[in-house]
Amino acid sequence: MPLDPHSGVYFELHGQGQPLLLGFPVMASHGEIFGPEAARVRDRYLELLTDRYQVLLVDYPSIGRSRDIPPDQLTADRVCSDLLAVADAAGFERFTYWGYSWGASSGLQLAWRSDRIAALVAGGWPPLGAAYREALAASLEQIDNPPDYAMVVLRSPAQYAQWSTFLSSIQDWPEETAARRLACPRLAFVGAEGDTDAGSQDILNATILRQRAPELEAMGWAVRLIADEGHDVCMKPDVLVPVVREFLDPAMLSDASS
Repeated sequence: MPLDPHSGVYFELHGQGQPLLLGFPVMASHGEIFGPEAARVRDRYLELLTDRYQVLLVDYPSIGRSRDIPPDQLTADRVCSDLLAVADAAGFERFTYWGYSWGASSGLQLAWRSDRIAALVAGGWPPLGAAYREALAASLEQIDNPPDYAMVVLRSPAQYAQWSTFLSSIQDWPEETAARRLACPRLAFVGAEGDTDAGSQDILNATILRQRAPELEAMGWAVRLIADEGHDVCMKPDVLVPVVREFLDPAMLSDASS
């Protein structure tokens, strides 16, 4: 599979049908990064999606077989530019973007900055009231001593600074304006028990989405809180994919016929 020469991102395409970029934390080289058990998670996503979707998987950012990005360059502008470049390399024009946690925050930036997003699936990161300040504070707290779970993904401790770069670049972005103005079909979901923490900071994704659900629904968002699941629901494709496809399949059927 190819390496996009513009972004340096390694990617894989699987299946045929509606174009779908399945982003972070599901990687193209998932098994090489996280081990054989995790490879089965990636493969199960593909089994459950490729009957209708052509799935684009990427190693991003600076993960797996992709080239390095200097940590001080991973701004939201760079992330969106890279994701659109790899979509170009894959032959995607308009496409669905599905990401979780950091991948969802990236998807919100992408949908706000580009008219190429046909549908947006944002998991584990609320489109309104998200913990941007807390997440940045946590990344700065841990920048000199990254947590073990982060080092499973990263190539060196110095790379951890990329999260601070990204989060710093979006501290003042117009979150509410974006949530209101995005016109594509859009789903926000969390595990209903998905509040978590990073460093000394509480990251209350589930609580926030539960509180802001009425506002989001009034703006045209679909909102799902997945009962009895925590922040790790993204690693449970048998639980998650049916929830997302209940939203996504009708939306894409409508888009294909318009």
